[in-house]
Amino acid sequence: MKAMVLAAGLGTRLQPYTIDRPKALVTVEGKPLLAFILEKLAASGFDEVVINVHHFAEMIEEYLSKNDFGVKIHISDERSRLLDTGGGLLKAMPFLDGEEPFLVHNVDILSNIDLGNLVKYHNEHSALATLAVGKRDSSRHFLFDESMRLSGWRNNLTQKEIIPAKERGALQPFAFAGIHVISPDFFRLIHAHGPFSIVDAYLSLCSNSLLKGFDTSSNFVIDVGKPKNLDRASEFVRSQGVKSTL
Repeated sequence: MKAMVLAAGLGTRLQPYTIDRPKALVTVEGKPLLAFILEKLAASGFDEVVINVHHFAEMIEEYLSKNDFGVKIHISDERSRLLDTGGGLLKAMPFLDGEEPFLVHNVDILSNIDLGNLVKYHNEHSALATLAVGKRDSSRHFLFDESMRLSGWRNNLTQKEIIPAKERGALQPFAFAGIHVISPDFFRLIHAHGPFSIVDAYLSLCSNSLLKGFDTSSNFVIDVGKPKNLDRASEFVRSQGVKSTL
């Protein structure tokens, strides 16, 4: 199975830790975030991974050259232009396109979500994309109908809503966990170019294509892209007994 790790961001929210390194190499309990993600992907059966790079890209390449995670790794180079989540995904299409769905994982998300179950759920529903979501506080929420079909989005700070599928009745808010499974047909349906957000792409597709939510409300999920969450991330890592050897 193939996966993509989104690691090209500037890490602005995580300053001062990202002043001299990429977010992917910020450590929790002595181990870089990228190592946690790659180890989890390998343990979940993924054998080929593409990582997009921009901020301190050479540091990520050097780190990968010195550590073996048991998976084939490709680099999608965005040094010349940062492409956001959607644009970065399209640039990596040569590595990801094929017959099977692939998983996308933000580099700054630590969780105990079972990635195998997420992929299984995606395949069972023959969805275009399946988003790991949960009933958690967030400044933004995706909105799902009673059958967990993606139907809209809300910014909780500004109260702005985008609801392309208005006919689906009452909608429930769920926070995105930064982990999703995408079928290759996605590449044939998106016609955007340059930098764009995967959120915008999903909202443009949700009226006519099946995009599902996979409820992870009972799981631990933490966004390590914020300094205030580093202590909680350390507690989670210690509770999992993860070794800090890399």
